Amino acid sequence: MQELIKKHAEKIRFAIVGGANTALDFAILFILVGLGLDKIPANFISTSIAFVFSFFVNKSFTFKSTGGNAKKQFALFILITAVALWVIQPIIIALVTSILSVSTIPAPIALFIAKLLATIASLIWNYVFYSRFVFKK
Repeated sequence: MQELIKKHAEKIRFAIVGGANTALDFAILFILVGLGLDKIPANFISTSIAFVFSFFVNKSFTFKSTGGNAKKQFALFILITAVALWVIQPIIIALVTSILSVSTIPAPIALFIAKLLATIASLIWNYVFYSRFVFKK
C-alpha cells in the first residue's frame, strides 16, 4: 500500500489541492449567484480567484517545483488554466444547464451538476498539461 501511495504521491497531492481549490471555487460561485450575479460572470470571478491560489499551491506543494523560470511557468499555467476555466467550463456549464433546464431538476442543482462536470473536465486537462509543460521535472 505504501508503495502505491509513494508511486502516485504527486497525483494524490494534485487531488488534495484540486479538492481545496474546487471548494474555494464552488463557494465563491454559489455566493455570487446567491447575491444575484449571473452564473457565467460569477464563474469567471470564482475561477479567477481559485486559479491564483492553485498556481502557488501546485508549484510548491503538488509538483514541488523549486527550479525553472517562474515567470514562464506562470505564463504557461495561465494559458493552460484559462482554456480549462474560460473555454471548457463555460461550454460545459451552458450545455449541461441547458439540457437540464427541460427537466424537473431545480436550477441550483442543475448548476451544481454542470459545475461538477466542468470541474472534472478541467482537472483532467490541467493535470495532464501542468505535469508535461508547466512543472515538468
